[in-house]
Amino acid sequence: MLKTQLRALLRDSAQSRERYETRNVQWSWRRFAAFAYVAEQYGYRYDGLSTLSPKGSPNPYFAFRRLPDAPERAAWSAQHYPAAPEAGPLPGMRPGGSRLRPLPEVQHEVDLLHARIMVDYSRTHRRRGLIALLVLMAAMLIPLSQTGFSAQSLLVCGSVWLFFAALWLTGLAIARHRYRKYSRVLRDSGADWPSSPSLA
Repeated sequence: MLKTQLRALLRDSAQSRERYETRNVQWSWRRFAAFAYVAEQYGYRYDGLSTLSPKGSPNPYFAFRRLPDAPERAAWSAQHYPAAPEAGPLPGMRPGGSRLRPLPEVQHEVDLLHARIMVDYSRTHRRRGLIALLVLMAAMLIPLSQTGFSAQSLLVCGSVWLFFAALWLTGLAIARHRYRKYSRVLRDSGADWPSSPSLA
């Protein structure tokens, strides 16, 4: 997964594309933040949620904006890390084992990238959950139309819907807590991210 993602980044860099867009395929937000650091060494800085994703997508795309000195950054990284596209060491990462383990000297930068990513991802929860609940309600009309709208059927379907609504509310509370936590990390570091928060 990482090799494919890195090759796509290098391809976009070689074609001088203004934006590189990808999903988190690392199954870890901290590893994805480490990848965002690596992307910056090749000339693409993390720029938030991408417009490629429908609002509320459970696996959204994230955008990376091409930097003015992207060619110089990419050339430096290619010279010092020639084996990176073929599972070799990556800029700023420890050699061996998982290739997305930051070196101590870049850990703080990776931590700030992680905070930005978590703030952005936390903002997707509200829309995602509401859409799922509406779809679930519509889906329940199918068995109800076959069994009849009896009190027992309505009670069962209502209980199932309330169970998932409770899960969504729990997830929303966690997302809000995560948003506040990582917003505070960014604020304490002097970073203004995002500039217009929609989830307070």
